[in-house]
Amino acid sequence: MATIAVAGKGGVGKTTFAALLIKYICDNHLGVVLAIDADPSSNLNLALGMPLEDTVGDVREEMLATVKGNMGGGIAKQDYLDLRINEALVEGKGVDLLAMGRPEGPGCYCAANTMLRRCVDQLSGSYDFIMIDNEAGLEHLSRRTTQDVDLLFVVSDLSLRGLTAAQRVVDLIKELKTRVGRVYLVLNRASGELPPAIKETAERVGAPLAGVLPEDHLVAEYDAEGRPLVGLPAESATYKAVAAIAEAVGLRDLRSVLSGRH
Repeated sequence: MATIAVAGKGGVGKTTFAALLIKYICDNHLGVVLAIDADPSSNLNLALGMPLEDTVGDVREEMLATVKGNMGGGIAKQDYLDLRINEALVEGKGVDLLAMGRPEGPGCYCAANTMLRRCVDQLSGSYDFIMIDNEAGLEHLSRRTTQDVDLLFVVSDLSLRGLTAAQRVVDLIKELKTRVGRVYLVLNRASGELPPAIKETAERVGAPLAGVLPEDHLVAEYDAEGRPLVGLPAESATYKAVAAIAEAVGLRDLRSVLSGRH
């Protein structure tokens, strides 16, 4: 099993990149994917064209509303939790989806984060790939929800703010000694050649540049119409760029390489 995570500032295209990586895996029959939407705004399901009813956040709210010990009828709380998490799992063709969601109460995300980690640990054995679309910012990295990652893609747009956030992600990984195999930078929404200032700033991020995604009117059109991004045609400029990145980092052979290490 290989774990891939996508991080970066809000609005830079993390979900687009994650969804199209999943499309690449499915199109090339590389294995079955468990997609984890770790962003409380929960929109990976829209990019994948999958329904979403329950989230880990919803389950967390249910658990907080119950009496400690058991759920009634002799059902232990942990057993009920496992049941509800499995009910929240959305099954699809080649990809299943679990969303963290947003707790409705004023409490922090610690409990939901812990639940998410436990769920991923339990479910991971049934999948070839885990794809984690992280929330905007560093929450999951700082709380170590995202750990034991084989590939981490840090996405940025062509802005100083985006690249600064990308560098903070890379620095935090080193600071926390998070177990990440390889970290790559991905630049999104480029029109033509990269400006020299962006090139210089990208080189200081501390992660090699895996590739550049172009400004793509087709992606904008799909987003505007609410169409799943996994439905993009193979000739889509953005999908072709994502596929090129996947090939460049050896995603096709990732599982076999990891298996050879154990």
